[in-house]
Amino acid sequence: MRKNSIKNTRVNGEVQKELSVIIRDEIKDPRISPWTSVVDVQVAPDLKTCKVWISVLGSEEDRDNTAKGLKSAAPYIRRELAHRLNLRNTPEINFVMDQSIEYGVNMTHKIDEVIAKDENAAKERGDESDENISED
Repeated sequence: MRKNSIKNTRVNGEVQKELSVIIRDEIKDPRISPWTSVVDVQVAPDLKTCKVWISVLGSEEDRDNTAKGLKSAAPYIRRELAHRLNLRNTPEINFVMDQSIEYGVNMTHKIDEVIAKDENAAKERGDESDENISED
């Protein structure tokens, strides 16, 4: 895998920042969830295409509706991006749903459950060992 140049990294950051603002403030499509985040952006070195990872906090239906809304708004988003950024070419935008944030939240909940079970088991063992000591 090739590393990004400094220019490409800077372009990725600017595109991500502007896309976040456009999606949050400009798009009025009711299908797009207000809990939509732009997680990552990768613009091709030739500035022809752009892959945008989107995370939506909510149900599967919210994710599907947001994906449909963003796909239909892609030409408008591209036009707004062209007005805001001075690039040689304005890339075609491809939205990809990213569920890593939701996965992380679920893993945190599972870890918390395991820790709680371990603490409860330790308390039960600790109570039993105290009873055994007092019986002697």
